Parts: sequence; C-alpha cells; structure tokens
Amino acid sequence: MNLILLTEDDLIAEGQVKLDDRRFQHIKTIHKPEIGSQLKIGMLNGLIGKGTVLELSDSAIRLQITLDQTPPHPLPLTLLLALPRPKMLKRILQTVASMGVKELYLINSYRVDKSYWGSPILEKQIIENLQLGLEQAGDTVMPNVHLRKRFKPFIEDELPSLAQGTRALIAHPYNATPCPQSAAIKTTLAIGPEGGFIPYEVEKLNDCGFNAIHIGERILRVENAVPALLSRLFPV
Repeated sequence: MNLILLTEDDLIAEGQVKLDDRRFQHIKTIHKPEIGSQLKIGMLNGLIGKGTVLELSDSAIRLQITLDQTPPHPLPLTLLLALPRPKMLKRILQTVASMGVKELYLINSYRVDKSYWGSPILEKQIIENLQLGLEQAGDTVMPNVHLRKRFKPFIEDELPSLAQGTRALIAHPYNATPCPQSAAIKTTLAIGPEGGFIPYEVEKLNDCGFNAIHIGERILRVENAVPALLSRLFPV
C-alpha cells in the first residue's frame, strides 16, 4: 500500500480522519508510525497529500490531512475484457487500476463460463480489488466498470460509438500484425477469454473497425497479457 486511500466517510472533523479497519492494520504493522509521522494519503476520486499522525492507539489512528496534489494521468484507453474466472479477475482488476485504466468493460464471450456472471461477490470484488490497485499505484481515481452480459447487442449497439475516433485493436495472435509502437493516443483494446475470441466474435469486432495485433510468438494467459499489452501500447 503506497497510498492510504480515504473516503468522505472517514472524516470526523474538518481536515481530520479516523481509521480502524484494514488500512489501520497496514499502517500499524508496515509503516509503524509515531505521533507526528506523515503518511501519503489520497481522497477517493480527489486529491493526494499528506496525513500527519495526531493520535495512535491499539485500535485506531487519527490523522490531520492536507490534500494538494493531483493524481497521476490516466491512460487514454477503453479496455474491453471478456469476463475472466473470479480468481484471475481479482488480479486483473488490481493490475488495470494500478496501470491507469479508467474505462473498463467486462463483456461476455462464447468461451466465458456463464457461471461467472452469477457470482454473488462479483460487484463487491470489483470495488475491493480496484481500490487495492489504486493504493499500490498511488492513484485516487476509481475506474468506471461496465458489465455487458450480451456480446452481440454490445458490439452492434454500443461499441461503434465507443471506438469511434480511437485506435481500435484486438489482442488476437492469429492473422495479426505486430503490436504498434507506444503512443499516448486514444485507444480501444479488446482482450478475449482464455482460448481467445471465437472467429465469429473476431469478425464482429473487425466490422467495428478493430485490427488484430500480437505481441510475439508466445501465447500468454490473460492476466499476463493485460500488463504486457498496456506497457507496449502506452508510455506507462
């Protein structure tokens, strides 16, 4: 945790917060602060700054906060990701949040197990793991996550306007061109499930102006392909 991420609910007075949850446990065991110590903090969807320790006990910490810095610049990216299995999704969410993705569409695909959409912890898991990614990267701006359970209506009705005017790419190792050079330009990137998009899905994406790209001969798992592609496409 390289940044203590706060919310408005943590405020107990003007410019003061009190923490008694997992963030407090992390501060206590890892940072081991004393009265007067300063910690890097940030307000969710707001500014970054410093928290000065005013009070410390076995159960809570009270900080005086000063917020005066803007968060890191986001990636100019809309990421379309076929919904991964739950364990992999947790890691991917942390990765995309830490790398600056702010628009994420979790979409359906033929090879996505339908049970993934029925997971009772899906939405809770999304928020928790995005927060962990922000804390790791020292960012405060929560990514927008959109769930799209039907592939064809999303591709036909929403995607054309989303991708318009952007560099539209599919991570697909077959009949593909090498990944383009790093550039800070608006991009829409589609990444399929384990096993990839089926030909019909690739064709539908092609119809929306998407071009297939690869990053080499090796076929990577989705959780490894995501950071590899983002680091190739953008100067992160």
